[in-house]
Amino acid sequence: MVICITKYQILLKSGYESKHNMDCWSQKEYLGFGVASHSYIEGIRYSNTISADEYIENINKGNFANNKTVHEKQTKENMAKEYMLLGLRKIDGVKISEYKNKFGDNPIFAYKKEIEKLTKDDLLEIDGNYIRLTKKGLDFANIVWEEFV
Repeated sequence: MVICITKYQILLKSGYESKHNMDCWSQKEYLGFGVASHSYIEGIRYSNTISADEYIENINKGNFANNKTVHEKQTKENMAKEYMLLGLRKIDGVKISEYKNKFGDNPIFAYKKEIEKLTKDDLLEIDGNYIRLTKKGLDFANIVWEEFV
């Protein structure tokens, strides 16, 4: 769902979500090909060189690795925190069962302190299989996300 904010209300339009954003917010992997492309594989974010001449020279010499610059190697803990932060950008929030499948534990227990604080402040809610922002949480989402940085 896409959030359209007007002066008086928030409108949710199903079917207008950005596929790119939804994939990023779900930590789906992607592989970029070519000059200046970016990739995210197995918790590693990297990009290719921005110089077309350098890129072609490295390909011609078989030095493919010279085109790549690693920007981030995530630990499992960092990936889990990021999954929570990014998942809470979605209207549906974080699906508890998907978190369990990906990381092997329950986010309600893994982030007990943070979730208790944020639910007490009426910024988060647990609804069945989802942890999501409340209406108030939508207004103060940055405060929520900071708990998972």
